[in-house]
Amino acid sequence: MPLPNPSPTAHETASNEENCDVLVIGGGPAGSTIAALLAQQGRDVVLLEKEHHPRFHIGESLLPANVALFERLGVREQVDRIGMTKWGIEFVSPEHDHCSYVEFTEAWDKTMPSAWQVRRSELDELLFRNAAARGARTLEGCKVRDVRFDDAGATAQAQLEDGSQRSWRARFVVDATGRDTLLANKFRSKEKNPAHNSTALFGHFRNVRRLEGKREGNISICWFPHGWFWFIPLADGTTSVGAVCWPYYLKSRDKPLAEFFRDTIALCPELADRLKDATLVDGAVHATGNFSYSSTHATGERYLMLGDAFTFIDPMFSSGVYLAMHSAFDGAELVATALDRPDALAAERKAFEAMMRKGPREYSWFIYRVTNPTIRDMFMHPANPLRIKEALMSLLAGDIYGSTPMWGALRMFKFVYYLVSLRYLRRTWRGWRRHRYNIRDMGQLKGETILKPE
Repeated sequence: MPLPNPSPTAHETASNEENCDVLVIGGGPAGSTIAALLAQQGRDVVLLEKEHHPRFHIGESLLPANVALFERLGVREQVDRIGMTKWGIEFVSPEHDHCSYVEFTEAWDKTMPSAWQVRRSELDELLFRNAAARGARTLEGCKVRDVRFDDAGATAQAQLEDGSQRSWRARFVVDATGRDTLLANKFRSKEKNPAHNSTALFGHFRNVRRLEGKREGNISICWFPHGWFWFIPLADGTTSVGAVCWPYYLKSRDKPLAEFFRDTIALCPELADRLKDATLVDGAVHATGNFSYSSTHATGERYLMLGDAFTFIDPMFSSGVYLAMHSAFDGAELVATALDRPDALAAERKAFEAMMRKGPREYSWFIYRVTNPTIRDMFMHPANPLRIKEALMSLLAGDIYGSTPMWGALRMFKFVYYLVSLRYLRRTWRGWRRHRYNIRDMGQLKGETILKPE
């Protein structure tokens, strides 16, 4: 006599469709953070990641404002073990005969003196495992292909690496897919940012000459004629170096990518000197494009978008991980409202939408102007009249959502910028025209690739 079919588990229906309260798509900092927070609330959370941790990712420099978020997640000591302490920022300009150094202790709030440089493969895995430890059901190697919404929730269709299909029925969906922008693409709500357009080349090097002493872990921002470089020292002895450049420059490449990258580094003499004895790890150079976009909205009745799934801005000020994790903390409160107090959801969504735009807006004002000679001079000669330097350092530390009374001084910084720009009107006009020319659309790289020397 055949045995009866087993009854569905608590997480499955008769059609083999799994149920959960919240489905989080994407196991990066945003997805892992919100999954951990919601699981701690006692909710049934499923966290899906299309790759397997550890997996490569760029964006290795964190902000001091990240520290409090790691503490709230209970992982600060773990991050400290894998990170290299970052006390400040170095600015290098080819038009100045000195380097400029600023520290986060010069910010308005002196309680956030440092952050870390981290390998994202290590940080992302740490946060993903923490979500599992907090009670989220995690699955790697699972790519969500589609999400369909109805009046009661959503159904997500996914595919595993072996080709098998999986399906989840969720009351709420969190899109933390990063630059895959799953829901923004589905709703056709993704808009390219016309005010900024850039591409990047990057790699990891060994045997690099770093800054000495306390400054060894600092990030360096180095301008060159076609954009700017990041220089990020990591705890394992390697250094991440990347060139964020205008698309026309990358389109001019007529040689293997690694050779072109070396030629690009040579355009910044200070950086070239630091790398003169360095070797490229695994001979790999990475290229990525399609910078700067935003969705028309971040929330719906049964979903929200976090971090890069909603918007992406130029990484000059290392804000990506912080904005993603902060959005996850606020997002967890929104999800709780949607599930427990739906009558209050409209007001919560309005506040969340405003928050999601605030960070990118504040950083973008500087990003759009950072290659302008006036801003460059102000960064290379930082002064503190009316506490404008303290306000700037607070922004660079990520102190943008708290109660620090820095906004008046930050407006004064912008006033000084406009005043100096008017004083040197011809230079300002040339800089504006050059920026408009530089950001013209050249047909961006799609996605992220890893290219090795031919």
